Amino acid sequence: MRLPDSVTGSFLVVLGAAAAYGGYILPPVPGQPVGPNVFPLVIGCGLALCGLAIVFGIGRSFEEEEELVPFEDGQTAAPPPQSKLYGLRALLPPALLLFYVFAADRLGFIITAATMVYVTSTALGARWKLALPLAMLSPFAIHLIFGKLLRVPLPVGLLPTPW
Repeated sequence: MRLPDSVTGSFLVVLGAAAAYGGYILPPVPGQPVGPNVFPLVIGCGLALCGLAIVFGIGRSFEEEEELVPFEDGQTAAPPPQSKLYGLRALLPPALLLFYVFAADRLGFIITAATMVYVTSTALGARWKLALPLAMLSPFAIHLIFGKLLRVPLPVGLLPTPW
């Protein structure tokens, strides 16, 4: 069963609005500029915006049509996976979480996150010309958000941040 984009997008808008409202009604922490209400509020607003983009079809023209390969008897099917180990990509998220648990204290957040971003982006099909700059820049942005804005202590390790 396939649902139209307007239904799924509307569901995401309602879910995002509920999350934003739930974050909005949380009480602020006295003396803190950022409290427990900020994260659900930001996530809810982002989810609602993504739902609106789905409802209005924004970005649909960027999707590529899947290439169909004809069989000998005239039927068509999607192209086969690229290799025999293609299905093992499903084990990548838990493997990367275990890698973070065991490596973050020794290597630090920046090196561990850069490795995780590079491995994930290449596993999802990004070329190294995109994966390498993404792996070099995104850990610093994430560290800024969690370290400075949310004040979550992250492991320093081998490469301390300049702030």
